[in-house]
Amino acid sequence: MDRNNPMVIGLDVGTQSVKLVAYDPQSRQVVATIGEALELASGDDGSREQRAEWWIEAIRGCFARLDPALRARTGAIGVSGQQHGFVPVDRDGNVLAPAKLWCDTSTAAECDLIMDAIGGARGAIDLAGNPVLVGYTASRLPWTRKHRPQAYAQLATILLPHDYVNFWLTGERWMECGDASGTGWLDVRKRQWSNEMIAATDPDRDLFDCLPPLVDADFTCAIAAAVADELGLPRGVRVSAGGGDNMMAAIGTGNVSPGVLSMSLGTSGTLFAHADRPIVDDEGRWAAFCDSTGGWLPLVCTMNCTVATESVARLCGFSTKDGDALLANTRPGADGLLMLPFLNGERTPNLPNGRGSVFGMTATNFTPANLYRAAMEGAVYSLKNGYDAFVDAGMRFEAIRLTGGGSHSAVWRQMVADVFGLPVDVPEQAEGAAFGAALQALWATQRAADADLAALAAAHVRLEPRLSAHPRAEATAAYDVQYRRFLSHLDAIRPLYA
Repeated sequence: MDRNNPMVIGLDVGTQSVKLVAYDPQSRQVVATIGEALELASGDDGSREQRAEWWIEAIRGCFARLDPALRARTGAIGVSGQQHGFVPVDRDGNVLAPAKLWCDTSTAAECDLIMDAIGGARGAIDLAGNPVLVGYTASRLPWTRKHRPQAYAQLATILLPHDYVNFWLTGERWMECGDASGTGWLDVRKRQWSNEMIAATDPDRDLFDCLPPLVDADFTCAIAAAVADELGLPRGVRVSAGGGDNMMAAIGTGNVSPGVLSMSLGTSGTLFAHADRPIVDDEGRWAAFCDSTGGWLPLVCTMNCTVATESVARLCGFSTKDGDALLANTRPGADGLLMLPFLNGERTPNLPNGRGSVFGMTATNFTPANLYRAAMEGAVYSLKNGYDAFVDAGMRFEAIRLTGGGSHSAVWRQMVADVFGLPVDVPEQAEGAAFGAALQALWATQRAADADLAALAAAHVRLEPRLSAHPRAEATAAYDVQYRRFLSHLDAIRPLYA
C-alpha cells in the first residue's frame, strides 16, 4: 500500500446492485466506480428476498474488476447497505435462510402483533421513538419463527445486510446505531436497545442475546487476512462501522449538519435531514432514526420510486434511458392522468397492503408518455407528502440535494424543484451511499487526528452546477393542483387497503 497516498473504498449493497466507489482523498477524485447487478426473489404474498451469498459474489466481482494497483493502495473500506433486511446467522457464521428485505411486505400482520403487545403504535413510539412499520426488521422474527422454524431455532445472531458484509470482511459481528434504528428495537433517544420492544417481538425467547454489540460511528476493525488476500488488498486495511444506505447517502451528500435536505431517488424514495437531537413525531409520520455520525436522521421513506417508472417503461416497451426524451412533449400534471404508485405496498403513507392505482384516464390522455410522467409525478408527490410533515414540525430547508438513480434525469431534477418549490443541487458523485461509506471510512481512520466530519464533508462533497434545477412558478402552480388531487385520491383509497 502507498502509505503516503492511501485510497478509501465505499461499498453499497443495494436492492438492485452492489456498487464500489474507489476514492483518492489526496486528489479528491473518484478513481473507479464499478457495479454488479443483483437478483431479487419476489412472491405474490409480498415477499422480497435475496441470498446473502449473492451480495458477496457481487462484491468479489467488483474487486476483480478493480485495477490491482488501486487495490494495493486501499487503506480503508466503508460499507453501506439497504436498511432493515434480516440476515439470520448461526453460531458458526452460516446464513440460515434468505434475507427478507426492506421492501418485503409479507410480514405486515407481525408488525401489528408486536405493537399490540406494547399498546399500539403510540406505545412503540413512546418506548423506542418509532412504530414497527412493514419492512422493519422486528416483524421478520415472528414470521421466521412461524414459517422457518428450524432457522429460528438455530438463530444465534441477527444481522442487517451491511452488518453481514462487515462480518464477512472482518469475521466480527457488530451493529451501529444508524442502521440499528431501522430494526424497531433501538430506543433512538438513548441509542440503546429497548428491552420492552425486544420482549414484545418474542415473549418466549430473549432475542437480546441474538443482537450484536452496538459500536460508535467512528469504530473501525481490521479486515480478515484471508479476505484481504482473496480480494488482493493489503492486510492492514481497516473496515469502518458503515451504516444504512440512507445514513451513508447523508454523508455522501454533505448532509452532516442541520438545514440540509437530501432526497434519494432509487428503488425507494427517501427524504432525510441531519439533527443534533432526536426528532420524534408522536404520530409516526417519519422515521426518527439515528444517523451514522453520532447525530440523528429524521427520515421519510416511500417504497415506490424508480420502481414505478421502471414498471411503466417495461410495460410500454421502452427503456428508462429514453424516458426524458419521451416526456419532452408532455406537461406538468400529465394531462390529468394521476397515479398512486403503490406497487410494492407503501410505507409513507403507511399502506403495507396498498396497490397501485391510475385515475383520470380518457381516450386522449392515456398514452405511454403520460403514464410514465404520472408514475414519476406520483413518486414525487409521495415524497412531498412526507416533506409536508417535516414542515408542519417546524423544519425549514433552503435547497434539496439529490442523489440516487433518478438524479441522472433532467426531468426528475426539474420536477422535484417545481413540486417542492426549492432549488435542487446534485453532488458530483452520483453514488451518494457508496461515496458516503468511503468518506465515513476516511473520517473513522482519521479520528486519531481529531478529524471533524462536517469539515471533511465540506472539503470532499462537491456540487455539480450543471445539474442544478430551479423552480418555475408556472410549473409549481400546475403541480400544486395535481398534488391536491393526489391527496384527495389517497384519502379515498385508504379504506380499501386498511
